[in-house]
Amino acid sequence: MGVIIILLGASLLVALGFLAAFIWSVKNGQFEDDFSPAHRILFDDKKDNVNE
Repeated sequence: MGVIIILLGASLLVALGFLAAFIWSVKNGQFEDDFSPAHRILFDDKKDNVNE
């Protein structure tokens, strides 16, 4: 029975750690650019070489 309490406490600590990391990343602007990564593959790259 004691092991279950320890495991519950450990899982809550891990979950709170992931929640804190997510909140920190949102506050630091990690998810600001939601357009270009998904659509970048659809646009052609500009070619520097004129002969091609």
